[in-house]
Amino acid sequence: MSKAPIYIVAAGTTSTTVDPFGPAVSHLAALDPDWTSLIARVGRCGLQPKLQREPYKALIRAVAYQQLHARAAEAILNRFLALYPDVSFPSPTSILATDGNILRACGFSAAKVMTIRGIAEGTLDGVVPDRSAALAMTDEELISRLVSLRGIGRWTVEMFLIFTLERPDVLPTGDFGVREGWRVMKSLPKQPLPKELSKIGLAWSPYRSTAT
Repeated sequence: MSKAPIYIVAAGTTSTTVDPFGPAVSHLAALDPDWTSLIARVGRCGLQPKLQREPYKALIRAVAYQQLHARAAEAILNRFLALYPDVSFPSPTSILATDGNILRACGFSAAKVMTIRGIAEGTLDGVVPDRSAALAMTDEELISRLVSLRGIGRWTVEMFLIFTLERPDVLPTGDFGVREGWRVMKSLPKQPLPKELSKIGLAWSPYRSTAT
């Protein structure tokens, strides 16, 4: 199968740009007709990693989105950021200096407040690496280290790997949306279990993040 880059031509122009997800899309589209049909309907991969984000910021954002609709999570996160109007994102020290009840008033559950404070403490203690250190670590090294933090599970770290570190081959098998998407695409009566999806996803490698 060809791995040549895919070029996108804007309507009414002659200029082209290389689609960074071209090889991944070509790989997935060649797997079976369901993938081909899905990609034809959806179009370009919309993944937009936030490459400059420090790990502790990305983890706190991921915690905000745990088990919540995206709009609700965004509203809570915006109230949290509004507590610190002089900066784009509070430092770990500032977070630890903020009363827990004030964080609760943003909409965080008590458990999430403890997790956020734990991330801040872990950052100051060196458990949460800075960006340069994280880039030098493997996926499994980061997962093993970060799940030691209270309230941080594998899914949260996987979101960090995909959206902050731009790791190309991550498949969050515990993600409801991913499992439901596969069920719908394949017209299955029920979602695959995480172990089943893990085996299915081997065919998507080394582009499982794009597939996700």
